[in-house]
Amino acid sequence: MTVTIVGSQLGDEGKGALVDLWGGDADVVVRYQGGDNAGHTVVEGGEEYALSLVPSGAVRGKVGVLGNGCVVNPRTLFEEIGTLRERGLDPDVRVAKRAHVIMPYHRRLDGIEEEAKADSDSGVEVGTTGRGIGPTYEDKAGRRGVRIGDLLDPDALCDRLEYVVPQKRALVEDVYGLDAGEAFDVDALHEEYAEFGRRLREERMTVNCSDFLYERRAAGENVMFEGAQGTLIDVDHGSYPYVTSSNPTAGGAATGTGVGPTVTGRGEVVGVVKAYLSRVGEGPMPTELDGDEREEALASDIREKGGEFGTVTGRPRRIGWLDVPMLRHATRVNGYTGIAVNHLDVLAGLDELKVGHAYDLDGEERLSLPATTERWAECEPVVREFEPWEAFDATAVAEEEYDALPAAAREYLEYLEEQLDTPVYAVGVGPDREQTVVRTNPWE
Repeated sequence: MTVTIVGSQLGDEGKGALVDLWGGDADVVVRYQGGDNAGHTVVEGGEEYALSLVPSGAVRGKVGVLGNGCVVNPRTLFEEIGTLRERGLDPDVRVAKRAHVIMPYHRRLDGIEEEAKADSDSGVEVGTTGRGIGPTYEDKAGRRGVRIGDLLDPDALCDRLEYVVPQKRALVEDVYGLDAGEAFDVDALHEEYAEFGRRLREERMTVNCSDFLYERRAAGENVMFEGAQGTLIDVDHGSYPYVTSSNPTAGGAATGTGVGPTVTGRGEVVGVVKAYLSRVGEGPMPTELDGDEREEALASDIREKGGEFGTVTGRPRRIGWLDVPMLRHATRVNGYTGIAVNHLDVLAGLDELKVGHAYDLDGEERLSLPATTERWAECEPVVREFEPWEAFDATAVAEEEYDALPAAAREYLEYLEEQLDTPVYAVGVGPDREQTVVRTNPWE
């Protein structure tokens, strides 16, 4: 059986916590897109693990796979594995030979290009993490990328680098007028990345992802697909151009691993929803709390209570009320069988509570997103008010299950079920694994 975990908003919904929670019944946890720009936080027994590349199932001792849809920085990968080992874990991580490699020149170009956008009048500064994700996917689409399999063959690696690096060096020096530096030194790159290839080979970490997962499923094992980022920053279905360079949506689980859509489609697809909205970087956010002093104080309170600072970058996130048109879009794009609502506890004790139920666009009520980001930016939220609830003991509520939640909180959740026509499988009422109210186990 398969379970696919998808972010329903703009990322940072708490997907890692659900992968950790339900990963206990999985045998293999697979990342199918993105790179070390993702930040998944797992809390177990008060211990916090911030993961950016290693699949979240590592904390549970599961086999983790980075699929062919991922872009992999070997420096980050081995640093993260080393840190987990120092903390007493023994992560078993496999990497698809077809996955593309983030090279130092990708990171350098990421920073240069983002600065160029900021200095221009284009208005399309994306607010990337600067980790080289976009430039690596550009090279993948341009058929000039370096793949994990190339690291295993020093001669093939040399051929790839001798072809692409002079192009990148010329771009930096001739177009941007900057000094290229060590990131564009073919010999130094070959030496370092051939060594990464040796380590990957000796530790038997590389796999043909499609074959590997087929064999595990044929043996009767459960496979969980872990998406990074969220639906609204999907390159095809998000608020373009303020998007990532891959497909975090459920369809990416098939293309990013080599497991067919008839397989993932027969499994469960669970959308993770944060009980309010947050965003890192640029782009529209109709329900954002950024108006008067009262709204800014509310946003600050939610940000501090929710720890809304980027796992990877540390940047403070923008805060808004829950955007229900966004969730309707995500539900349709992903085909959810259930949703999990996180951070419900963060809303406890507020003086007021609202959701963006619909949009007003040119005097017309819209229940879902316009296709273009420019039109989305023109939308005004049509809000509904809800009765706030008081703070509660998260551990006690999780032990006593759903009916122990405050009545107002249950009304909020049931409104979501009705609007999305999708059941709530789980409710996160605290950061620890034991602080989740589970109504439905997707494996059962």
